[in-house]
Amino acid sequence: MELVIIGLLGGLITGISPCILPVLPVIFLTGGAQSARVDGDAPSVSRWRPYLVIAGLITSFTLVTLLGSLLLGALGLPQDVLRWAGIAVLVLIGVGLLVPRFEQVLEKPFQKLARRTEVQNRGSGYGVGLALGTVFVPCAGPVLAAIIVAGSTGRIDAGTVVLTVSFAVGVAIPLLFFALAGRGLIERIRAFRTRERGLRIAAGIAMLALAVGLVFNVPQLLQRLVPDYTAGIQRELTDNPDARRALDLGGLVTDENKDLDRCTNGAGELESCGTAPSIRGIEAWLNTPDGAAIDLEDLRGEVVLIDFWAYSCINCQRSIPHVVAWEEAYGDAGLRVIGIHSPEYAFEKDAGNVAAGARGFGITYPVALDNSLATWTNYRNRYWPAHYLIDADGIVRHIAFGEGNYAATEKLIRALLEDADPDVALPDPTEIDDETPDAATRTRETFLGSSKDVNYGGEGPYRAGDGDYAVPAAQPDDSFALDGSWHVASQYATPSGDGGGGIRLRFHAEEVRMVLAGEGEVRVRLDGGSGETIAVSGTPRSHAVAQGTTGGVHVLDVEVSPGVEVYSFTFG
Repeated sequence: MELVIIGLLGGLITGISPCILPVLPVIFLTGGAQSARVDGDAPSVSRWRPYLVIAGLITSFTLVTLLGSLLLGALGLPQDVLRWAGIAVLVLIGVGLLVPRFEQVLEKPFQKLARRTEVQNRGSGYGVGLALGTVFVPCAGPVLAAIIVAGSTGRIDAGTVVLTVSFAVGVAIPLLFFALAGRGLIERIRAFRTRERGLRIAAGIAMLALAVGLVFNVPQLLQRLVPDYTAGIQRELTDNPDARRALDLGGLVTDENKDLDRCTNGAGELESCGTAPSIRGIEAWLNTPDGAAIDLEDLRGEVVLIDFWAYSCINCQRSIPHVVAWEEAYGDAGLRVIGIHSPEYAFEKDAGNVAAGARGFGITYPVALDNSLATWTNYRNRYWPAHYLIDADGIVRHIAFGEGNYAATEKLIRALLEDADPDVALPDPTEIDDETPDAATRTRETFLGSSKDVNYGGEGPYRAGDGDYAVPAAQPDDSFALDGSWHVASQYATPSGDGGGGIRLRFHAEEVRMVLAGEGEVRVRLDGGSGETIAVSGTPRSHAVAQGTTGGVHVLDVEVSPGVEVYSFTFG
C-alpha cells in the first residue's frame, strides 16, 4: 500500500510539473477536442478517445520504463533509440492528423488492443497515447528515477511494477482531466462547433511541433524558463521530513534492502538493520589483485565499512582522511574498508580519473567503480559521502550520511572489532580533525553544466549551447553569473570568445574550490583584491581558489581563458 501511495503522489506531482507543459497542447487537441460533439452530432472519433489516449500513454510508459533499458542492452542498442522511435511515431501521427486516411492506417494495428465496441475503426487515439508514453519517459522526478534505475539493473519485482503503474496512473489523472476539459471547452464554444477540420489540423501541427521540440530539447529549456513550482512538494515526498532521524533512503525497497530503514542516520549506538545488500553492477575494481571483484559473503568474520564517495565531491574530500585513517589504524585488527565510487559527473566514470583521485587521497583499500549506480541503488543511498558499517556476521549495524559524526562512527567500529574478537588489541583512536563546516552558513555546491545548473543568478535563461551573458547590477547572494560569450555543455561551461569569459560568484563559505579541466588558465580575485593565476591542464581536478573567507558574503571574480572547462564550485 505504501508503494501505491508513493507512486500515485509522485505521478501526480510530475503530472502538474513544468515538464508536462510541452505535451498539453497535444493532449488538449488530440485527446479531448477531437472527441467533442459538433452541433449535437456524434464526433467523428470515439467519445472514449481521451481515455484511450491516456491508456496508451500508461501502457507504453510502463513497458518502456521497466523493460526498455534491459531490451536495448540485450540488443546492444543505445538507450535513446526508443526516444527517437517515439519522436518518429509522433511525426507520423501528426501527418495522419493532417491526412485522416493515413491516420486510420497508422492506428489499425493498435485497435486490437482496445475494445472493438469502443474503437469502431474511427481513430481511437490509443496509438497517439503509445507514442506519447515513449517520449514522456524523460519527464522524471525522484520516484521515476528510482524506477528507471531498477529497470536498467534488472531488479524488477512485484513492488517495482506496483510503483511504476501507480506512478503512471498518478501522471495520467491530471492529463485526463486536461483532455476532458479540452473536450468540454470545444463543446461549449460555438465558434469551434463548425471547425472540426480546423481542430484536426491544429492537432496535427501541435503533434509535429512537439516532435520538433523534442529533437531540440525544448522541454528541458521550458523547465529552466518556468519556475519549478512542484520542487518543494517533491522534496517533502522524498525527504520524509516528519521523521527527524529516520533514514532518508532512495531507490526501491526490495527483499535485499528492506531492513535498512531500521537504522537511524548517525545513531550513537549499534543498531540491527538486516543483512548487508550485495555489491553489484560494478564496472571495474581498483586496488584488488588483478582487479578481482569482492563478495561480501567472503568477508564474514571481519568488520566491513562501505564508503560511498566521488573523487571531485568536496564533502567526500573532507571525509576521506577519516576513512583512510581508520583503515590504516584498524586494518590489522580485522577492519575491511571498501570504497564504492558512485559518479556524479560523466568524467567521474573514467577509471583513470578515479585511480588518480584515489592515489591523491592516499586510498589503498579496494574501490569499486559503480558507474551505473547499481550498488548505490541497492543500498538505497542518496548521499555523498555515506558510510555503512557491517559486523562480522554480515549485518548492517550503523549508517551515517554526509560529513561529520566521525567520532561516533569510529567508536562503533571499535565496538564491532571487539565483538568479533574479544582478545583484539586496538590502537588509540585516530586524531583527524573534523573539518565539517556549518551548513547553515555555507553556499551549496554550484554546478555550471546545463543538465543540473544550480545557483544561477544572471539575467535571462541559462541554457545549453552558445550564448552571450552579462553580470547583473544586483546579483543575489549564493549565486554565480557569467560575463561574455560562453558555450554551456551538459556537464560544464567554457568561454566561446577569443578573449575568454568571466564569472562572478557571491558566496558564504570559508573555502571555495573549482572543478576545472582543459588547457589554459584561470585568474581569480577575491573581494576586489589582487589576483591569483591558476594553470589548468588535463582532466577535471579540484582547485582551491579561496580560503579563510569568514564573516558574511564574499565576491569572487574569475577570468577564464579559452580552452578551460568549468564544472562547478564547491564550498567548505
